[in-house]
Amino acid sequence: MGCAVAIISVKGLGYRYSAEGCGEAWALKDINLSINKGEFVAVLGPNGSGKSTLAKQINALLTPTEGEVLLDGLSTVDHLNHWRIRQRAGMVFQNPDNQIVATTVEEDVAFGPENLGIPAAEIRKRVDEALNLVGMSAYRLHAVHLLSGGQKQRVAIAGVIAMRPSCLVLDEPTALLDPRGRREVMEIISRLNRMEGITVIHITHFMEEALAAGRVLVLDQGRIVLDGEPRQVFQQRHELRALGLDLPAVAELVLELRAAGLDLPPDVMTVDELVAKLCS
Repeated sequence: MGCAVAIISVKGLGYRYSAEGCGEAWALKDINLSINKGEFVAVLGPNGSGKSTLAKQINALLTPTEGEVLLDGLSTVDHLNHWRIRQRAGMVFQNPDNQIVATTVEEDVAFGPENLGIPAAEIRKRVDEALNLVGMSAYRLHAVHLLSGGQKQRVAIAGVIAMRPSCLVLDEPTALLDPRGRREVMEIISRLNRMEGITVIHITHFMEEALAAGRVLVLDQGRIVLDGEPRQVFQQRHELRALGLDLPAVAELVLELRAAGLDLPPDVMTVDELVAKLCS
């Protein structure tokens, strides 16, 4: 097995913004972080903890007040690097309207590759693959403004996928979707990570989504307070609850069943695992 290679390196990152009437406030403070190529990292935290600010630092939409952020060795502080950084780190926002630019679905998905100067035949291939991957092929000629919020989000994800980034940064991409839509998007994200080796940074407030990741970061007041595998992090129940964060639903149920006297391991997190333990 080869050595892990860091694609994202964050050293002493601090970001300060001016809040009207409140002086200056630190959204991030003393963040030190290394994310390896091919990792799937979920980022959790209460509102205002700095999750979205961290995501925008990786993509160079924001740059550090202090410290540095490197993506593939490129510093976000150097404005000459921003174009190359954004080619490598595709960003998907919570509200898809923030990044949809064309009138029809296929035109929107083609927009990114066209701006990269990709040949027309390759653009067609990428658009077809991306729309198929997010289940929107049948809507390719539809007007984007007539789609539902969930459908728009799939188009936004397809547009990023078509650019073939090495890193995918998703800022609560399932927030506007129903449970079925969330499952489909999580399957897409997991497949891109598993099959294509794309590094994923997934910001979410759905605890169950974090279980799909290999690593979970928890932020509070602009600092990383927990960092580990999902099962390790979700064992820190008291710390999570002190931050106002819930456990995954199955983990909550396991706590109640253990309190009722059932002999269950405390690290059961999924329905399949619970069924297996109960049946045994």
